[in-house]
Amino acid sequence: MAGILQRLTTTDGAPGALAEISDGRGRSTVLTRGAADLATAAPMAAASRFRIGSMTKMFVATVVLQLVAEYRVELDAPIERYLPGVVRGNGNDGREITVRQLLQHTSGLPDYMDYVSEQSVIADPLAHYSPQHLLNLALAHPALFAPGTGWSYSNTNYVLAGLLIKAVTGHPYGEEIKRRIIEPLRLHDTFVPADQPEIPGTHPHGYARLPDSAPIDVTEFNPSLAYASGAMISSGTDMNRFLSALLRGRLLPPAELRAMRTTTPTGDGSGSAYGLGLESVPLPCGGRFWGHDGGILGFETMSAAMPDGRQVTVMVNLNPGGTQAQDADIQAAVTAALCEA
Repeated sequence: MAGILQRLTTTDGAPGALAEISDGRGRSTVLTRGAADLATAAPMAAASRFRIGSMTKMFVATVVLQLVAEYRVELDAPIERYLPGVVRGNGNDGREITVRQLLQHTSGLPDYMDYVSEQSVIADPLAHYSPQHLLNLALAHPALFAPGTGWSYSNTNYVLAGLLIKAVTGHPYGEEIKRRIIEPLRLHDTFVPADQPEIPGTHPHGYARLPDSAPIDVTEFNPSLAYASGAMISSGTDMNRFLSALLRGRLLPPAELRAMRTTTPTGDGSGSAYGLGLESVPLPCGGRFWGHDGGILGFETMSAAMPDGRQVTVMVNLNPGGTQAQDADIQAAVTAALCEA
């Protein structure tokens, strides 16, 4: 495990890396390598907070499924019921797309992030993006397939999930995550920022690297670009606590947790499968882990847990600009933590 973190911060090119591992019996270990700040060479702190990117989707899906359990949302109802007229154009039709298909990425909706240039975001990291602007980017393009006939990861699905939460509860999705998850689990390092560009408390700097450029400090970043698809901040401790509580049934009733863990193959060749905001990946030592990865400006992350309670969260403070080796070694660190625990 230490060797993988060393690779991440040398040959793979990330300034720093962190892995927090829990053995499922109350014992945690935090391993760090490299720099939290290239300007000062300050080392990565064990108690770091960082942007978690698409791991936000696990929180958003949990809130939607809580609303399902409360009979306020129906999984197989069209999103049109809750957001009338919002999904229209180029073969994209909210009357044909269900809430379940949004959470599982089987809606066929284009991913708005395919139409956002990394260079423009890095050039203006404090820019505000409204959810409607993000939807407009996606809906200007044809549907990828008829709803329910394929699988394709799309951040657009979770922009709509965030708007669904607001439409049903009357509150922004972040307020519902705070009330329903963050406060009950006492996740003291976890936040849902709106336009706030700072990361509160102890945190590494986040970096991006464009082709043929030195790392660029992008720590201050307006996460409205990600909205409910990936805006949150957390820590290794909090992510492991959240994932443990989720998989042990503390956040969802049995029926909704079963729905969340009912998967469809992603077709990526690894044997991974996607549930409702939760991914299942086979391990070389046997069994499968449940979790999610995340990438957002400045950070790449992954959290995973086993049914026996073993958990791990890995973070590097470089994105975009990480190599394919960086991606592979983040997953290798997760595998090592879960298989060698």
